[in-house]
Amino acid sequence: MAEDARTLWAAAQTLSQSVALAAAPVSPRPLPPLLFFTDPERTPRPWETAARLPAGAGVVYRAFGAADAVETGLRLREATRAAGALLLVGLDAALAERVEADGVHLPERALSSAYALSGRRPDWLLTGAAHSEAAVRGARDLHALVLSPVFPAGGASAAKPALGVERFSALVTMAPCPVYALGGVTARNTQALSESGACGLAGVEAIQAAFTSR
Repeated sequence: MAEDARTLWAAAQTLSQSVALAAAPVSPRPLPPLLFFTDPERTPRPWETAARLPAGAGVVYRAFGAADAVETGLRLREATRAAGALLLVGLDAALAERVEADGVHLPERALSSAYALSGRRPDWLLTGAAHSEAAVRGARDLHALVLSPVFPAGGASAAKPALGVERFSALVTMAPCPVYALGGVTARNTQALSESGACGLAGVEAIQAAFTSR
């Protein structure tokens, strides 16, 4: 494992172990300390990263309506099973069932669907995105939230102002469930999150770079 990968994984595990999860809904599976978020443009071959993740990590596959969503999802399912990692599918419950995923990740606009999903698939791990205090306070029926962007980030979060560690930590205390830190998280700034209350780390390019480097 490359140095950045070791740093990210160790920091994620420390956060996971230090946060009390008693207030969260009973999760059907342990929450992964580290979540790798895929992106069609920034992570064109996500299964390669997934195959190198440590056992216990997780992948959030965001297909965004891609024509090859099932094919990619099945490749990710194969890779995550071999690695001992969990696989969540972004928003699309039908795709999650098709590829035998371990759960669903809901965008902020769809957080209200968590109740129905949890009733239909109590075996699924359900996470949701949050970018605001209103979303954090209003989240229900989720096992974890993914709050972003903590630091200046790329992709869809590039236009959003970074929360900063202090604001992120304050929002964590308002959440009804554990909260992951996403957005600009790298091996070089994980120490800044050590007292943030986050339950783990999430990322796109930083995780891809760390776990695919030789």
